[in-house]
Amino acid sequence: MEVISLAVGDPDLPTPQPIIESLCRAANDPANHGYPSYEGMYEFREAAANWYGRRFGVALDPAAEVVSLIGSKEGIAHVFLAFVQLGDISIVPSPGYPVYHMGTLLADGTPYFMPLTRKKAFLPDLESIPGEALEKAKIMFINYPNNPTAAVASLEFFQKAVNLAKKHNIALCHDLAYSELAYDGYVPPSILQVEGAKDVAVEFHSLSKTFNMTGWRAGFAVGNAQIIRGLSTIKTNVDSGLFQAIQRAGVTALNEVGEEHLAAIRETFRERRDAMVEGLNSIGWKLRKPKATFYVWAPVPGGMTSVEFTTRLLEDAGVLVTPGVGFGEHGEGYFRVSYTTPVEKIEKAIERLGKLKL
Repeated sequence: MEVISLAVGDPDLPTPQPIIESLCRAANDPANHGYPSYEGMYEFREAAANWYGRRFGVALDPAAEVVSLIGSKEGIAHVFLAFVQLGDISIVPSPGYPVYHMGTLLADGTPYFMPLTRKKAFLPDLESIPGEALEKAKIMFINYPNNPTAAVASLEFFQKAVNLAKKHNIALCHDLAYSELAYDGYVPPSILQVEGAKDVAVEFHSLSKTFNMTGWRAGFAVGNAQIIRGLSTIKTNVDSGLFQAIQRAGVTALNEVGEEHLAAIRETFRERRDAMVEGLNSIGWKLRKPKATFYVWAPVPGGMTSVEFTTRLLEDAGVLVTPGVGFGEHGEGYFRVSYTTPVEKIEKAIERLGKLKL
């Protein structure tokens, strides 16, 4: 049986041609063949700062408040090594991107999990975090638009998170990988739009989802200069920077690939979102269409665990989805589907699921 994968969040759409052409030119230039700078070319960091200025109205100093990353995942993992050690706590969401948890463990820290529940619209209840955890915490991670739940957050929520981080001297890290994948008029904000956020916060962004560049491994972190400096120090000792030709292609992406192209990408994913949600609802689910990301977070039917359910889908229908427990204990009871595959495959997957009579 042909397996239809709705599991991995990897866009199937091509990288925009101007970015590819920029890479080809840069790769043919011997000046780009040596070691790059650890922090990234100033031109790349400047392009990231200017993009933030246009997109969010946030002013950034390219020299002190921006660092290039070999994909945002790399930076997320390494920031824990900069600020967490044995006895420290990281406050992270559950369900959540697994690197928040694993980055804490690799730094010998202890994770404190903030439950994300449907009752709270998959936002953490910041007021319920115990005082002991807050006093020992060095880092707090949040992520909106959210993977895996596709939930979104307001500036009002970000303000509460900033206030909490300031009160307890916590480095507040926001994963903003999905800021440009939003629908129905919704425009995701940056946490750095909150007044005073740069006193405690950094934000991780990636070219992966915005420009269909997952395999290129290009991203950046922006915000608080002290946190950026700590992350840069770790990177100086564990990698040699982002390939300069990719950085030059990234400059093209950030400076030249405009809203017209991004709107076309969003429209493709909106059509797929509609096909996915309407299809699942037609066979028994009661889901709302998410405002952002390319994920649907759905409850497991029939009293099965998320692993039992996803195993049955794979074995009996040839459809691969991700069990919610893979994102943490509080993901149990859910599964995540990705709509990074054409509508016709989504419809075929829905047809197969419908025959299972779940």
